[in-house]
Amino acid sequence: MNAKGVAQQALGRYGEELAVRRLTESGMTVIARNWRCRSGEIDIVARDGDALVVCEVKTRRTGDFEHPMAAVRPGKAERLRRLAGRWLADHGGPPPGGVRIDLVGVLLPRRGAPVVEHARGVA
Repeated sequence: MNAKGVAQQALGRYGEELAVRRLTESGMTVIARNWRCRSGEIDIVARDGDALVVCEVKTRRTGDFEHPMAAVRPGKAERLRRLAGRWLADHGGPPPGGVRIDLVGVLLPRRGAPVVEHARGVA
């Protein structure tokens, strides 16, 4: 992997750490990170009360082309729904509270604290 790829991976890991912190501070319990199957990867799987939450994390630096909250388009949303179904199939089916897909956007400014936004039910 080249230096740019390593930097992108580190940026993503940092964004996921901030996302986990935000989710746990809001009362959610993280039960899996970077869960993979043949169809792809779920960044974070969490419980919010009796609901299961599949959470996509997007991290961007200020000035990048696209705001992180604009990153989940219909194709990505469909893939997240399929991955959620795969998770449920592997882990005993849906919980009483159902399943929700959330997005955590992390924006890293050149100076100052990161901005972490949590959008519930994006897909």
